[in-house]
Amino acid sequence: MLSTSPLPVFFFAGALFLQAQSSIPPIATDRPAFTDASTVVPAGSLLFENGFLETGTPGQRGFDFPETLLRFGVSNKTELRFTLPDIYQNFNAGPGFASGWGDSIVGVKQQLGPIHGFDISLVASLSLPTGAKRISSHGYDPQFQLPWSRSLSTNWTAAGMFSFIWPTQGPKRVPTGQTTFLFDRQLTKQCDAFLEYAGTFEDGIGPQHILHVGTSYKLTVDQQLDFHAGFGLSSAAVDHLWGVGYSVRFRH
Repeated sequence: MLSTSPLPVFFFAGALFLQAQSSIPPIATDRPAFTDASTVVPAGSLLFENGFLETGTPGQRGFDFPETLLRFGVSNKTELRFTLPDIYQNFNAGPGFASGWGDSIVGVKQQLGPIHGFDISLVASLSLPTGAKRISSHGYDPQFQLPWSRSLSTNWTAAGMFSFIWPTQGPKRVPTGQTTFLFDRQLTKQCDAFLEYAGTFEDGIGPQHILHVGTSYKLTVDQQLDFHAGFGLSSAAVDHLWGVGYSVRFRH
């Protein structure tokens, strides 16, 4: 009687599994840069982005967590977004600073590219007044973002984002714009690093210029750790900031 070994079957199944895994795009998050990803999460995937942030200015220091952003892919080029309320803990707080829950944000992201080598998306969001009395804007604040990116070589990528926000401050809305630009360098298959400029321009306040650096490490195709730090380049900007994060993606 002939007998067959199960080993070839196992090897064949393992090869198929590895081939399928290699075809899955790695996790691509909005964090830790100010610049959002220029692509959406794959259809049917749910991405949790989480983090902790410390910021400091003369006489004031604050913590911000869990920075949770949920992104769900509803099609190949569309995702739904929900930002959970953050907890703000401020120390040596002066006028205008408080501790408590922040507002939540709902939104949608539509991928428009690639266009002539550029990946580009449009993000439309609405902030909801769910936060603490001294922290919430108490308004429904619209915001639009246009992140883009372009591959320069195998290891280098340029990216940026234009943002327009209308936050409620007291009885009126304050038009606010933000522009970012970064270079990203792929160091290894799992690790990359970036250097970024972020400028915020708010009506009635001087420009806020920040130099920002960071790195991310992909533990698996669906998990990522990150670290970032920034330094203010103008008097209106924060003195410094730093943060860490963990993101995980669930696929159907």
